[in-house]
Amino acid sequence: MYWSWTRYCNSIRKILLIMQVYKTPLREYKFLLEDFLKLKDNKILTNRSLEIDDLLMILKEASKMCEETLLPLNVMGDNEGCFFENGKVIAPKGFKEAYKVFAENGWQGIKVKEQYGGQELPYIMNMFLDEMISSTNMSFGLYPGLTANAIDAIEKSASDELKQIYLPHLVSGKWTGTMNLTEPQCGTDLSLSKTMAKPNQDGSYSITGTKIFITCGEHDLSENIIHLVLARTPNSPDGIKGISLFLVPKIIPKNDGTLDKKNNVQCGSIEKKMGIKASPTCVMHYEDAKGWLVGELYKGMKAMFIMMNGARLFVGIQGIGISETAYQSALHYSKERLQGKSPNSKNIADPIIVHPEIRKNLMFMKSINDGIRGLMLQAGICFDKIDLDKDENEKRASENLIALLTPILKSFATDKAMEITNNALQIYGGHGYITDHGMEQLVRDARITPIYEGTNGIQALDLIGRKFNIHEGLLINEYIDEITQYLNTAKNTDNLNKYLKLFEDSFIDLKDCIDFIRKIDSTNEIEINSHAVDFLNIFALVAVGYTWLQFIDISLDKIKENFPPTSQVKYQIRKFFNSKKKDEYYLSKIQLGEFYLTKVIYETKKFKNNIYSTGKLYNSFSDQNFESSTQ
Repeated sequence: MYWSWTRYCNSIRKILLIMQVYKTPLREYKFLLEDFLKLKDNKILTNRSLEIDDLLMILKEASKMCEETLLPLNVMGDNEGCFFENGKVIAPKGFKEAYKVFAENGWQGIKVKEQYGGQELPYIMNMFLDEMISSTNMSFGLYPGLTANAIDAIEKSASDELKQIYLPHLVSGKWTGTMNLTEPQCGTDLSLSKTMAKPNQDGSYSITGTKIFITCGEHDLSENIIHLVLARTPNSPDGIKGISLFLVPKIIPKNDGTLDKKNNVQCGSIEKKMGIKASPTCVMHYEDAKGWLVGELYKGMKAMFIMMNGARLFVGIQGIGISETAYQSALHYSKERLQGKSPNSKNIADPIIVHPEIRKNLMFMKSINDGIRGLMLQAGICFDKIDLDKDENEKRASENLIALLTPILKSFATDKAMEITNNALQIYGGHGYITDHGMEQLVRDARITPIYEGTNGIQALDLIGRKFNIHEGLLINEYIDEITQYLNTAKNTDNLNKYLKLFEDSFIDLKDCIDFIRKIDSTNEIEINSHAVDFLNIFALVAVGYTWLQFIDISLDKIKENFPPTSQVKYQIRKFFNSKKKDEYYLSKIQLGEFYLTKVIYETKKFKNNIYSTGKLYNSFSDQNFESSTQ
């Protein structure tokens, strides 16, 4: 009894010292690189003279920076926030020093071509890095995160002259980048944009207008900030057809990259926000600021979408990152917090992890995080395939998969980030609601992710309105065919049949919904759009379920490798599960996969019912009726 009470008191003392908990899931990353993506001896690595061990070593170094430098600043940065005065923004204490560490160690250019000073590592390495940074300090991650997307847009759309001047400094981290789309009167609907760009005789343009919600538009971490600004030129076509993209530096550099004179760019204010308080969200004023055209005139949206699509995947990664910290923190707390006891326990109280509801919530979090991470990397590896594949059909297939998965990943990962951070806070109970442990910060920070870079409703409309119809449904059809072929092959694997049956019911739900939507009159946009969010969610659930099927398949194979066939396979599996020498990692993969396919994917039934019930219920509800109770 004394021991139990002492342990109880000590646990309370420990709890009072607990902040956010995070250790990089390097074992998971190894599984994804080796087993899931099968990169051993793959041309993605061999063309770069790399091995998987090289990637793991780099990820381990990145994890040290994130855990030791960024994580300790997360709560402090949230408490302090950014300071604004006379057009200047000062980041929280420690951020400037942390950014110097980040830049000097070459992390900004991890996936950029060597000719611009980058390391030219596989695209997926940047995804891992973004996740680690988002897990440890989401606010900090926005400074280099937007820069990475600006680098992509400049590299793929700008003139060689602009590339030579700007890319080396952006890649080194000496300069940072932003994207400027939103204005006071227009958010998603950029056809309402009023910012003007008047041509100058020297080939530059004078940019005038106001942009709002500009992440990291002004700060003191880098010596220059490069803004990519959407604007329209005089006599340009109406709507988005008349929009062009311009590069507008805070300080105008000379041709050799040395800084010259300040541009007419001014930060008018920064927003007071619910979360991500250590990154400034700025109102930016351009008064005849000097800028240069990026890409072709009137093709601004094409160039900007390079940046926006990268940013949308980045936000999805933010969702995974913050969910991982929420899960790890809740797991740590549940092992320390003594409250109640299991039925046969002789202790005065047991750790709350013994309770079924806590265990269910933890498994839910982990099954979502691991599944979405795998799906994210399936999209990420396509960027590397596009760079290396010589077969145009293979390139096109990779491009199609990226296009299909981008709105799904951005939306599903961020919706689940809100759910997971809230579940983690619930596990902490009252200790989660107060600020001491950093759980409520995770909830607040996660809340922006379904909003920025195109709200999740907009992503759903993109999926059902654009991606659904491209090349007469080719993007959808290719993915459905891939899953179908996998299922047909996997049916020959006896031990996988149990999991296939769990998955197939939801897969049928998705196919039924696709057929249902295709039968709707294409001119009835209101009805089609009514199903957008439900369709995205049912697609996401199945896509993550398909990822889990592959995880289970791989894990079963690994078990068989450990026990060479001497008798029936089922006996081998049972022997593995009872063996003290078993690899708990592969066992956990199978159990988590079964949890997802049993407890999570079944939500397809709800979304299918919503789609089948049509949108008449709310499309016929008059605007007056919304206010009927107040009249």
